[in-house]
Amino acid sequence: MNPTDNLKNRTLTIEKTLNAPVNVVWAAWTQPEHIAQWWGPMGMETTVLQHDFEVGGRWKFSMHMPGKGDFITEGVYSEIIENEKIVTSADFKPMTEGVELHVFFKSMGDQTHFSFNVIHETEEYCKQQEEMGFYNGWGSVFNRLEEYLPEIGS
Repeated sequence: MNPTDNLKNRTLTIEKTLNAPVNVVWAAWTQPEHIAQWWGPMGMETTVLQHDFEVGGRWKFSMHMPGKGDFITEGVYSEIIENEKIVTSADFKPMTEGVELHVFFKSMGDQTHFSFNVIHETEEYCKQQEEMGFYNGWGSVFNRLEEYLPEIGS
């Protein structure tokens, strides 16, 4: 990451209040059987190829888009605080590489405040990713997450 660029100007953020307790949202983010059900934009099927959920652990998912092939997404976890925070590197090949995800979870009783932050290497790269459809793409992913959460239970 480039420390000379302002962090705020290198970060894209989506925040939502999800209608599920934090332990359910956490399970959706951390258990491969759940990740496969919602990770990826609408119309994509996800296969969890690797998921070592620990600091220093690697993750790798394959997202299949009919007619367009497979997209690989992978990274390494650098910080995990149960039910609160996940930090990981992330490459979404071939569209986005060299970003860091900071995902925050805050319990609000039967709901969870969720903050998803993608930190880019430069302000220019951040702006490019936003223009490529960051909010629509990730918005679709988190709509799928929201729809899937009732299936997990508490």
